[in-house]
Amino acid sequence: MRHALALLAPLLGLGLGLSLSRLAVGATDCKSLGPAEPLTFTPAARARWLAPRVRAPGLLDSLYGTVHRFLSVVQLNPFPSELVKALLNELASVKVNEVVRYEAGYVVCAVVAGLYLLLMPTAGLCFCCCRCRRRCGGRVKTEHKALACECAALMVFLLLTTLLLLIGVVCALVTNQRTHEQMGPSVEAVPETLLSLRGLVSDVPQELQAVAQQFSLPQERVSEELDGVGVSIGSAVHTQLRSAVYPLLAAVGSLGQALQVSMHHLQSLNTTVVELQAGQQDLESALQEQRDRLLQLLQEAGCQGDCAGALSRARALELGADFSQVPSVDHVLHRLKGVPEANFSSMVQEENSTFNALPTLAAMQTSSVVQELKKAVAQQPEGLRTLAEGFPGSEAASRWAQALQEVEESSRPYLQEVQRYETYRWIVGCVLCSVVLLVALCNLLGLNLGIWGLSAREDPSQPEAKGEAGAHFLMAGVGLSFLFAAPLILLVFATFLVGGNVQTLVCQSWESGELFEFADTPGNLPPSMNPSHLLGLRKNISIHQAYRQCKEGAALWTVLQLNDSYNLEEHLDISQYTNKLWQELQTLKVDTQSLDLLSSAARRDLEALQSSGLQRVHYPDFLVQIQRPVVKTSTEQLAQELEGLAQAQGNSVLGQQLQEEAHGLRNLHQEKVVPQQSLVAKLNLSVRALESSAPNLQLETSDVLANVTYLKGELPAWATRILRNVSECFLAREMGYFSQYVAWVREEVTQRIATCQPLSGALDNSRVILCDMVADPWNAFWFCLAWCTFFLIPSIIFAVKTSKYFRPIRKRLSSTSSEETQLFHIPRVTSLKL
Repeated sequence: MRHALALLAPLLGLGLGLSLSRLAVGATDCKSLGPAEPLTFTPAARARWLAPRVRAPGLLDSLYGTVHRFLSVVQLNPFPSELVKALLNELASVKVNEVVRYEAGYVVCAVVAGLYLLLMPTAGLCFCCCRCRRRCGGRVKTEHKALACECAALMVFLLLTTLLLLIGVVCALVTNQRTHEQMGPSVEAVPETLLSLRGLVSDVPQELQAVAQQFSLPQERVSEELDGVGVSIGSAVHTQLRSAVYPLLAAVGSLGQALQVSMHHLQSLNTTVVELQAGQQDLESALQEQRDRLLQLLQEAGCQGDCAGALSRARALELGADFSQVPSVDHVLHRLKGVPEANFSSMVQEENSTFNALPTLAAMQTSSVVQELKKAVAQQPEGLRTLAEGFPGSEAASRWAQALQEVEESSRPYLQEVQRYETYRWIVGCVLCSVVLLVALCNLLGLNLGIWGLSAREDPSQPEAKGEAGAHFLMAGVGLSFLFAAPLILLVFATFLVGGNVQTLVCQSWESGELFEFADTPGNLPPSMNPSHLLGLRKNISIHQAYRQCKEGAALWTVLQLNDSYNLEEHLDISQYTNKLWQELQTLKVDTQSLDLLSSAARRDLEALQSSGLQRVHYPDFLVQIQRPVVKTSTEQLAQELEGLAQAQGNSVLGQQLQEEAHGLRNLHQEKVVPQQSLVAKLNLSVRALESSAPNLQLETSDVLANVTYLKGELPAWATRILRNVSECFLAREMGYFSQYVAWVREEVTQRIATCQPLSGALDNSRVILCDMVADPWNAFWFCLAWCTFFLIPSIIFAVKTSKYFRPIRKRLSSTSSEETQLFHIPRVTSLKL
């Protein structure tokens, strides 16, 4: 009985388990799948960095600063915005007077250079004619007291002028060489800069294409996880349904065992009752015979002892329980004929195996849909395919790249010509500097020889050829100065006009930002030079702001403000792609029909048990008879009492008969009563087990059948609901990969692709090359050469003046009347003491 109750105990919590399982099935839990793992994308943006060019600080920086200050004095006018605007947009509208007004400082310098060019050759020609007639550059004719002071002062001034010439010509030679050295690398940097800019423009479509191609990373990851989606779905279905299926299968197994136990007890009850009824008939006849004999013996007159008591007990020697009065269970057994037909233990084990195989079954059932999903995943969204084509300025970028390539190729011959003409300029500069250096050397040699000649005049025996040679060297320097004055001033003015305008018009305004302000002012640049127009942007961009952003390493997306002209989110919209994946996922199905839960044989067994009426058997009737003794009096006690009476009898025959009756009672007890008692005990066990289990067994049988029917009917809906939830979780996980890709593309396109640092670097390098490396030494060269050119004038003057004192002084008598009437000797001048 306890065993039957223990088997039925798990069934008591089945209803609660099923209700909780229904709640669990309805909830969406994505913890089993987990979030999407992080993907590692290869950066598509190419590393571009244009090395900055910087002029190393040196000794010439102070000279460059002096030239800048001089040019700022020459050009006092601000940046000519209107003039440049007219030059760029409509060249015919440019007025000469406006150009002259802006170039007023250069015009003044041109007038000075023109006067120099006119007067120096004229003065040289006049001086040459004068020298031919021996009227200029002669000698000192008379000696006077201030002669020495005049000569010394002239020599000092000539020496200082010569030293200034030497300083100027050395600086000119150094800057000329520096200009020549910087010109080569600067010219070679032009193709390098153009190549960098061309790479910046032409690589954008390729980088965007590389970004679009990396869509294969989430595609491959999703495709890999699709291989296990069937198992995942089956595992999810198994996990969420096991809280309902396992208890139900356990209940079915327990109910099957309880059914077997109940059938055993019922059959045992029926058999025992039949045996009891048969034994009861035999026992009744035997008791009747035994009672009749004992009554006859105990009623004899010669019976001694307590014969009356034994007689009363002998009269009670009859059946106590009448098992013919118990209800029949034949109708129950008839209805349960053949039960149990099913092997509940094997059936539950098989159903458990089928349920546990759901992941594998789901993988097999979803394999065809998974293949279709893989085909859908392998496709690329339309927006990503057109990511590069739709990028603003892509057509303009190709045109720019082609134009930059053409400029690069066509600029090489011109750059070679620039280098060739620079070589000519360098040679001319070296020659003219050498002339100036030769003039300075002539001055120094003339001074040295002249001083040596003056010191030798004190000795009458020394010839005066040294002083004469010194004068000749000074005159040679004067002749070279007059001869090369025109080439010098022409070279100075030509280089000054070019270099000065480059410095004041370009470099100075570039450094101050006026060029950027001019470019940012609407209408100043023609459409052919407007970046916004060339790139097809919807709004104008600030070139100055773009330059600063490029210098900070910003991408073209930020610099060109492409969010106003290019809808990146539209290209990154993969909703149609994900909707297609969701539609394909909706076709996933898991068939749970193979999970029967209860076989047809087991169902027939339970239905037979349910309709058998086992619970309607009146078991108390059995207990009434069971509680009664088999015989009303105890046969053993009566046999023992008869043995005592037999010994107490004086009549040996009566005693022998009583002894035999006692022995007969004992045999009756062992042969008839004890078996009946055993059958009663067996019947009691079966009755009590059936009495306690039958009501619950019938109730739980009904519940199990109802629950099996309900679960069997609800399993497809539950599985579908779980499948939908798992599909949503799976899609959310897979969309996590695509979301990572979209976020990476958004960051890559807006922050990393096409960084325009090469553009700002090219501008900075261009300024350094043009202004610091070329214009500064170029301007320093003409400044130093102009220094030398204009110091040739005092050099000529002082050289001509000084040369007179280096020639011998003519000897003559005084012609005054007072001297002619003197009676004493007039001494002659023999030498000049310094």
